[in-house]
Amino acid sequence: MEVDFVAPRHLAGAGDPAWVTVPLHRACGWSYGHDPLQPRVILSSPGQKARLRLEPDPDGQWWTLHHAPERDRPAWYASFGARTPVESIAALTDALTDPAADAAVDVGPYEPLMKAGWTPLPDKDGLVSPDGKAHVEHYVSATSNCWWTTTLLSESQGPVWQARFGEHTPLHLVTAFTRALADPSPLPHTGNALSIRGYGTKLIIRTYRELPAVQVALALEDRVHALAARRAAPPAPRRPPTNPGHTR
Repeated sequence: MEVDFVAPRHLAGAGDPAWVTVPLHRACGWSYGHDPLQPRVILSSPGQKARLRLEPDPDGQWWTLHHAPERDRPAWYASFGARTPVESIAALTDALTDPAADAAVDVGPYEPLMKAGWTPLPDKDGLVSPDGKAHVEHYVSATSNCWWTTTLLSESQGPVWQARFGEHTPLHLVTAFTRALADPSPLPHTGNALSIRGYGTKLIIRTYRELPAVQVALALEDRVHALAARRAAPPAPRRPPTNPGHTR
């Protein structure tokens, strides 16, 4: 099977949604509703506190994660455009469902990006990728405290994709997303309708490799088994949460 290894990650295209949805269902116990007349997927967490909705929308965000309020945190949401790499979305859902995840770890969303060579945006609270095509910004005002990631090849074309993290989104989840985005290793993608082949291809490094079909198929199975194993492990003790406004 021919596999396309693509870099940088923010221009790699969407990938297979099953990388997110299948492990949530099979390894993490999320349930799904099925409506054969609707082109959408809705997954709900075991406690019904979180709901992930995947719905094709040419004018908006395709993925939306809503989380109900908890004792120490109001309701929050995260959403992702159609061409957001599924590996970055999966990094967030993996952190959300990890019984051992420590929300008090004092690492902000900018830290993995700066280690990967992202630099400050002029006159903004944000960072830009080395190729200048992706921005991560923190918006703070009297009424809002949110994070946005935007990939933009040119002002005239508009965003390739956006990820939006609403106020009260746990900071360690935003950091999981940016850490996956900052990973310099290329993403292995087989052909999909949500690639970015028609956009600025000179900016994208592609390496084609022939891999055994069984190896490609087993990648998702291995991922499911690894995530399922987390549920059997005893949870680590958690520290009190730090200031949610900490960013660096």
